[in-house]
Amino acid sequence: MMAELVVALDFKDAKSSLAMAKSLKGAALWMKVGLELFTAEGPAVISGLKEMGFKVFLDLKFFDIPNTVQGAVRSAARLGVDMVNIHALGGERMAQAAMAGCVEGVADGVQPPLVLAVTILTSMAAGDLPVDGAPEPSEMALDLAVKAKQYGLNGVVCSGLEAERIKSACGPEFICLTPGIRPAASAGDDQRRVVTPAQAVKNGSNFLVVGRPITGAASPRDAALAIIEEMEHGV
Repeated sequence: MMAELVVALDFKDAKSSLAMAKSLKGAALWMKVGLELFTAEGPAVISGLKEMGFKVFLDLKFFDIPNTVQGAVRSAARLGVDMVNIHALGGERMAQAAMAGCVEGVADGVQPPLVLAVTILTSMAAGDLPVDGAPEPSEMALDLAVKAKQYGLNGVVCSGLEAERIKSACGPEFICLTPGIRPAASAGDDQRRVVTPAQAVKNGSNFLVVGRPITGAASPRDAALAIIEEMEHGV
């Protein structure tokens, strides 16, 4: 599977988000809608992106009792999203409820959305986990990924630093979606466990989520195409 770029639409409103997406049409296929945008605009922004022909990753990181998560994923599937995520820490019953919900939310014969498990946020580094004696984030991410595979999920959200070991442990078909992607010339921000696009692809990441290096560029379209070029050919 060729690695694909997912553009994070981390805006406060639908107007700005849809305008950015429109400018990237033909350069990127996937758009990510996260907590701030979805809370502000709700399902309408999903509909707008789908009408433009984009695939949508709904990044709400569901983490609740199994019945609630099942209903949330079912509702997301009914919106037509192509990928959703839950927290791996929710455990087996929550994960299996999510997988049931994604099937319930689509008509017979329609491909349900991919369901990925968030391992450890890429904004977290050693010492950030609020648990005494907690393992290193990379070790905990690997353990959670193995469990997500056992639970029947499609893949995980993980750092590109962890993708290679996760692929080795879980198999090549197990999806790794990687945020914290930063081109070599990009300025730093709140992400901690970061890699370049070329490094992420080399390590086995299937989806690369990029926000500000694209949406904050003078020409977002050129920035997206440059990242895709690096994904395909390295640097």
